[in-house]
Amino acid sequence: MSDEAKSFWAHLEDLKGYVLRIVAVVVVFTAVAFGFKEWLFDAVLAPSKVDFVTYKLIERLHLVALPEGGGGFVRLINTGLAAQFVTHLKVSLYVGALFALPYVIYSLFCFISPALYDHERRHTRRYVVGGYVMFLLGCVLNYFVIFPFTFNFLANYQVSASVPNMISLESYTSTLLGMTLVMGLLFEIPVVCALLARLGVLHYKVMISCRRYAIVVALVVAAVITPTGDPFTLMLVGVPIWMLYELGALVTRSVEKSRNK
Repeated sequence: MSDEAKSFWAHLEDLKGYVLRIVAVVVVFTAVAFGFKEWLFDAVLAPSKVDFVTYKLIERLHLVALPEGGGGFVRLINTGLAAQFVTHLKVSLYVGALFALPYVIYSLFCFISPALYDHERRHTRRYVVGGYVMFLLGCVLNYFVIFPFTFNFLANYQVSASVPNMISLESYTSTLLGMTLVMGLLFEIPVVCALLARLGVLHYKVMISCRRYAIVVALVVAAVITPTGDPFTLMLVGVPIWMLYELGALVTRSVEKSRNK
């Protein structure tokens, strides 16, 4: 009984050490991001500029007509005394956590790895690396594709010409960070499918039978994320989400085959 108690407290002490190191690493990365304010906000505010790479590419290829005056002609304003400092701190924390995420995942893996078998460790490494890569891909897609279209539509939408848009910095950054997080999580669909298949909870045949419903859900989610109303943007977001579902189905089938060997 005493051994079990000592083992429990030893694990708790290890966990505390990992948590403290994770917090320290996040704080360090946040401080670094906070110190590079000019570079950081050049990147954060880039989608609001008319010379952003996405707008240039769309204009060059004539893929879709952007709203007149979009892509940088909406002036961002500050409406609170401490709002700019708080926004700077919030964005720095978000970026710091994003860069510290590999260490966070590695630390959590080190904590639970003694309780895993060798084959479970191998699978866990794949899920950890795959999950982080997919999360980054979702963030990149949102930054270069989804958010610019959303910003252009919402920033230029008017119920009346007598009501001009004045977008606050806090509103802009909150929308950007929120949508980035959502897209990053959506890109975890294949990883979650693989994990559920490994546990025997999800099966390939079930995913195939639900394909038509997945397409509808993908379009609904796309409509919520990008309320621009045009079919091009809807497909631009809905198709990747549906492809993530299809990728999850393929991963599920692969996991089922490996489990049945």
